[in-house]
Amino acid sequence: MTEPERTGEPIRVLITDDHPIYRQGLRSLLQALGVEVVAEAENGPDAVRLAAELQPDVVVMDLQMPGGNGIEATRTITRTSPRIGVLVLTMFRDDDSVFAAMRAGARGYLLKESGAEEIARAVRAVAAGEAIYGPEIARRVLAYFTEMPDPRQAAFPQLTEREREVLELIAQGRSNAEIAATLFLSQKTVRNHVSNIFMKLHVADRAQAIVVAREAGLGDPNRHTTPR
Repeated sequence: MTEPERTGEPIRVLITDDHPIYRQGLRSLLQALGVEVVAEAENGPDAVRLAAELQPDVVVMDLQMPGGNGIEATRTITRTSPRIGVLVLTMFRDDDSVFAAMRAGARGYLLKESGAEEIARAVRAVAAGEAIYGPEIARRVLAYFTEMPDPRQAAFPQLTEREREVLELIAQGRSNAEIAATLFLSQKTVRNHVSNIFMKLHVADRAQAIVVAREAGLGDPNRHTTPR
């Protein structure tokens, strides 16, 4: 479907918030900018029903409301009507709320303290299919992904560091003799590590261990294991 900005038609918005005064203020702000507010909802279930019925371009969604939270409503709306963009507008700035909204399919996340221009810009961006976050939220998202550990390091916490090194080499298809030479260990020691790995990963043989390890991102032949 053609986006509203491209046809000259107003962006159609459904406002969802349990505070009537806030809904009224947001409605006035958006209408002054030429946005058509097609309906208002005071809880998640009403938002889901009205979104399905009216098919707005954007649902502006609060998170904490009686009778059903905004995360579940967002998830339902984005699943059943993928063309509708959800813009979260909330007081909650904690990481759990931000990433729960993202996982539920929200295209944008702003704090209620955001200025009128920022809210208007976010509504237009979400209607156009873009993802947009307020400055503070964007910094938190960037910091999260910047500081996120390599998933390979988080895999198999039950293994010791040495066992993880051995598993890495197993995933690369190395034999016990090759692993022993690479890590400067005896083949008996390697065999003991391999047995422990099989037991901890609940696998029956080397082939199963390779599958499990590669699914976790191990086994890159370009990544070298440094002997300790």
